[in-house]
Amino acid sequence: MFPRRPLGLAVLASLVVIIALAALATGPVSLSWRALAGSLGLSAHPPLQPYEWSLLTQIRAPRVVLGLLVGAVLAQAGAAMQGLFRNPLADPGVVGVSSGAALAAVAVIVVGLPQALPPMLVLPLASFAGGWLATLLVMRLARVDGALRMATLLLAGLAINAIASAGIGFLAHTADDTALRTLTFWLFGSLGRSGWTELLWVAPLLLLSLVMLPSQAGALNALLLGESEAGHLGVNVERLKRRVTLWVVLGVAASVAVTGIIGFVGLIVPHLLRLVLGPDHRLLLPGSALLGAALLTAGDLLARTLMAPAELPIGVLTALVGGPFFLLLLARGRDRAALA
Repeated sequence: MFPRRPLGLAVLASLVVIIALAALATGPVSLSWRALAGSLGLSAHPPLQPYEWSLLTQIRAPRVVLGLLVGAVLAQAGAAMQGLFRNPLADPGVVGVSSGAALAAVAVIVVGLPQALPPMLVLPLASFAGGWLATLLVMRLARVDGALRMATLLLAGLAINAIASAGIGFLAHTADDTALRTLTFWLFGSLGRSGWTELLWVAPLLLLSLVMLPSQAGALNALLLGESEAGHLGVNVERLKRRVTLWVVLGVAASVAVTGIIGFVGLIVPHLLRLVLGPDHRLLLPGSALLGAALLTAGDLLARTLMAPAELPIGVLTALVGGPFFLLLLARGRDRAALA
């Protein structure tokens, strides 16, 4: 079994490269890689036309990079939260992180951006604060006698999602036409507003989350045995919860700030990978990042080509796939409970 696991990561890394190259070349205007090689001086083939070069470097490249980063962050965050709560239904979207971050960002858009700070700095900060507050509230409601009750946590997350949705709806009702057009972006999720400027502001936050979460893999493995057992193994469980929550909220809030709400990536990917790589977080976390990057980039490619020249919101695609998958998980959990 051991040789299969590094091989699985290598296969996932290859999948990421293939999908990224396909996303760069495919769209309403297809680009020839032979012409790109000619542009880079790697072959004698005629180079890309100037408009094709601009399309590649100024529109598709930042969009693909953003899709890779956001997909990796959302999937890895889902794997970390499922390990932290020891519950396969835990996900940044289910427990309210995404909706809290989106509500704060929408509030900033409708009320107005502070003039002293750049817009692309204000929105990530607001998203981070909203996601963090929503997470703290959910965890506080789920804590009974010093322990987190998983069922209460999920129900509290659903309640926070409902409240945040109501808040977003109210803000949308009071928004002017300009703000309302911007809010549509947040409600359905999209990579369509990506650019190098946006990446410059959020990429450090996304990369920080991606780098720091795997450092908690050993402690998350110990936590699989239970909180008491992890404590006996030398893991400070409460400190672990705070660290993992911090990196999850940081990455998810930064993602929401530039793409809006994209659900179910953090729910689906870790489940698929556990079937292949097993529950070891030392492999599950980087594997989830790779598969999440590949799936979201592939989803974005479908979203902008299925109904070209119109673009389908990527949040619609992920919901179409993730919703039935979530119901399947609930049905499997019910069947296991009935057999127990």
